[in-house]
Amino acid sequence: MKLTVKLEYACRALVQLAKRYEGSGVSSIEELASVEKIPAKYLAQILSELRNGGLVESRRGKQGGYLLARAPEQISIYDVISLIESEMFSESSRVSGDSGEAIAKAWAEIQERFEDIVRSITLAELAVRENQEMYYI
Repeated sequence: MKLTVKLEYACRALVQLAKRYEGSGVSSIEELASVEKIPAKYLAQILSELRNGGLVESRRGKQGGYLLARAPEQISIYDVISLIESEMFSESSRVSGDSGEAIAKAWAEIQERFEDIVRSITLAELAVRENQEMYYI
């Protein structure tokens, strides 16, 4: 599976906002763009879409910026994908040919398992994961 750049950037920005949720919570586009190495103009478009979708809020003024609309534990990766790449959850297999039905059922099962997994991963979990080192044996 290949993630779109837009989805990856949206997730990265949201994880940064999750890390800052308990503190000041508010982050400027420039801060987020710098920390996550995302072009600021593109990030502004993504944050606008996230705001319109109810995942982030914006504050105006000198101390303004963006913050999560809900607690990081209440926002799953499914929420982000549904907003940014909604077609990822649409059915795409055709039931034709001798094996079409078997393949369609397999894809439906894969889709269901994928949705279960991304529903279970929250921004809070990702914010913690990033700070943990991975050890491979």
